[in-house]
Amino acid sequence: MNLQDQLGALELSLEELLQAAPVSVNAQSSDEAASKPVEANAEEKPTLNVSRPSRDAIEMTIGGKSVLLSPEGVSQLIEELSNARSSMTVEQPGGLPPGWRFAATRNPMMATQKQSNGDRLLVLRHTGHGWVPYTFSPDMVIEMYAMLTKR
Repeated sequence: MNLQDQLGALELSLEELLQAAPVSVNAQSSDEAASKPVEANAEEKPTLNVSRPSRDAIEMTIGGKSVLLSPEGVSQLIEELSNARSSMTVEQPGGLPPGWRFAATRNPMMATQKQSNGDRLLVLRHTGHGWVPYTFSPDMVIEMYAMLTKR
């Protein structure tokens, strides 16, 4: 099954879930996933199970259907979900949620570009999220510089 087929199967499964019921997400280790066979039960709502069968693969199971994603497939899924999430009406929290877990990238690669309206485009490469673009107004660039050089 190629990447497009895998993503297509995942999209179909996600669409079925969205139409059927709210989704609960359970992250499992590969040991947990291997010890618990996935069975579709008509009385239970489908759940999304994510496991990591190897270092360079993620397996997602929804309603008994599994898709194995390579690093490239994971990157494509992150990008698609990020684009979809950014257009949703319920915004991300304004502050950092308590207990938030993250993987920080130290000294990321970056690129900048001046926009025709005076804004600056800053693109940072996060090891998990890939290239993440931000646009800053001139005033925000000054504010960010002050924050970064504050002692």
